[in-house]
Amino acid sequence: MHLSRRTILGFAATLLAVPARAQTDTLAAIKQRGTVLIGIQGDNAPWGYVNTSGASDGFDADVGKAFAEYLGVKAEFSPLAVANRIPALTTGRVDILFATMAMLPERAKVVQFSRPYVANVIGLVAAKDRTIKTNADMKGVIIGVPRSSVQDTQVTRFAPEGTTIRRFDDDAATIQALLSGQVEAVGSNMFYVQRLDQQSPGMFENKLEFTRLYNGACTRLGDKPINAAVNAFLGQMIAKGDLAAPYWKWMGMAPPSFPDAIDGITFTAV
Repeated sequence: MHLSRRTILGFAATLLAVPARAQTDTLAAIKQRGTVLIGIQGDNAPWGYVNTSGASDGFDADVGKAFAEYLGVKAEFSPLAVANRIPALTTGRVDILFATMAMLPERAKVVQFSRPYVANVIGLVAAKDRTIKTNADMKGVIIGVPRSSVQDTQVTRFAPEGTTIRRFDDDAATIQALLSGQVEAVGSNMFYVQRLDQQSPGMFENKLEFTRLYNGACTRLGDKPINAAVNAFLGQMIAKGDLAAPYWKWMGMAPPSFPDAIDGITFTAV
């Protein structure tokens, strides 16, 4: 088939126009909609969970509500399982994630992190009567982790050959697996012992610490306006001391100092 010069130029113009049309301004859409769609964990208290009234609650919910107020819009939460957080964002189901998102370089390839606003400790929890003092002591232990979580990657990284790792859909299922005896230890965040004590007081304790991480809010790659807005919001919240209220409410401590840079992570959309 012979194509005229005019037809070829028309095709070229169409192709050049596609990226411009494909680009989205989530912040403008939020303002027009009057609602910001926030992805949050649905089962990981005190970070994010669904309370007995059926509403999203927890530390990230409080920060998310404050962000909506900062924008002058309403907050609408979508409770998400660990493995569904990034897909919910990249497919447009939510506008932003306040969802216990550890700031990891591999994640920064697919989502845009904000500046950090919360710290977390990732480790291993087991019964007090089980001796686990080193990574080598995990050999032969059946360990549960939430699938696709930082706990998953850290246990997989540090557990020696001969360790059985069982993966569950979320934090609640992982904790229940330990309580029911399906597993003998679990990859944990800093609040697992507190949650376990609610059902089996004094039975479990922290055994190992794998890493200390910071969490950030996540938006879509290349979406500069909403990234700038959430960074400005978090900067204001930290500078004014407003982050202290949810920190004390949910964690019983003051906020830490946050780093100005994290290797492999950029806080500003490009």
